[in-house]
Amino acid sequence: MNAPARLPTTKQRSLTRRGVVWLGQTCNLRCRFCYFQTRIEAKDHPEHPFMSLEKAIAIADTLRGHYDNRAIDIQGGEPTIFPGIERLCEHCAGIGLTPTLITNGLALANRQSCRRLVEAGVRDLLVSVHGLGDSYDDVVGVPGAHKKQMEALSNCLDVGLPVRFNCVLTRSALPQLVAVAALAAEVGARVVNFIAFNPFEDQQTGERSRKDVPAYGEVTPPLVKALDSLERAGIEANVRYFPLCQVPDAYRKNIYDFQQLPYDSHEWDYASWSWTDMKPQRMRDGGLSPLITLREANLRSPLYRAIPAEVSERFTTEELYRENARIRAVEHCGYRYAPACEACGARGICDGFHGDYASFFGFGEAAPIETPAPITDPKHYIDAQDKIVD
Repeated sequence: MNAPARLPTTKQRSLTRRGVVWLGQTCNLRCRFCYFQTRIEAKDHPEHPFMSLEKAIAIADTLRGHYDNRAIDIQGGEPTIFPGIERLCEHCAGIGLTPTLITNGLALANRQSCRRLVEAGVRDLLVSVHGLGDSYDDVVGVPGAHKKQMEALSNCLDVGLPVRFNCVLTRSALPQLVAVAALAAEVGARVVNFIAFNPFEDQQTGERSRKDVPAYGEVTPPLVKALDSLERAGIEANVRYFPLCQVPDAYRKNIYDFQQLPYDSHEWDYASWSWTDMKPQRMRDGGLSPLITLREANLRSPLYRAIPAEVSERFTTEELYRENARIRAVEHCGYRYAPACEACGARGICDGFHGDYASFFGFGEAAPIETPAPITDPKHYIDAQDKIVD
């Protein structure tokens, strides 16, 4: 396999213009760590069935026309099994909303399916590589899934469809992180995202367990080795939702918590995400919600309403995004600071520990970062990272 040429990189940081759409929680895998685990299993859940192509197109038109998004992550469930996926991608590409599919890739073991996506204008795939071999098959609940995924990656190379990787940091994935990095280099993946196993969505209802959730101290050694491997290969690597103090200083440029995410062009615009994340935009039935601004989305939060109006009304765009990041961390996910965080110079730009982490492991791993003065710029560390330009 001949890996594609590397893209140029930049250290400039600006707010992302990427939107997202959830087509419905219908999937061909049963990942133990899936944020939408319950909705995928429950066929009577209002978010389980795929929406119509017409509704998906209406959402895409809104993201481009109202929110000025320039790219879109299309996900399901599993978007490659959505009826009319090529037509949706072709429409998005035609209106200047460059499409990416977040996919497990199994359906793309058929080379013609890959080719049709290229012809429809798909820019790239964000492939969920949560392990390799039998370990992958076990965590996604489907025997033979790894083999099909490898066939899909080979097909993507053959037809010139670029890929990036997502890898959730479950306990079973940790021994394979370096191997995942090696696979990324082999297939020419443009980016690898390592994602801490979060208490999001359906995982907030007690589904998470110590069987799959590792302690930060278990994650860091193999994670650092994988980051070193990707650095040598010239592949951008990001670590999502991980306390800054849990990696050495040299690796903090790779850490993207909620305050850093808006400065990654491959992450989602908090303004449009606040709209597409509303239930009507995630269900088959019914129309679309009224449009909202980011400030209106923030005002739904008691955290934001506690800020004096004469202050919040003068917030810049970046300050509005930062407040939204705080709401997502504290209210949506229940992130908490350890007592030791009070002495940390990076506390102001770090989300702290996952909401249920202390019940699993306590706060003993918290290690305050010493700085000459408190860090207030969320880009303080990530400004040093080279990110691809595509």
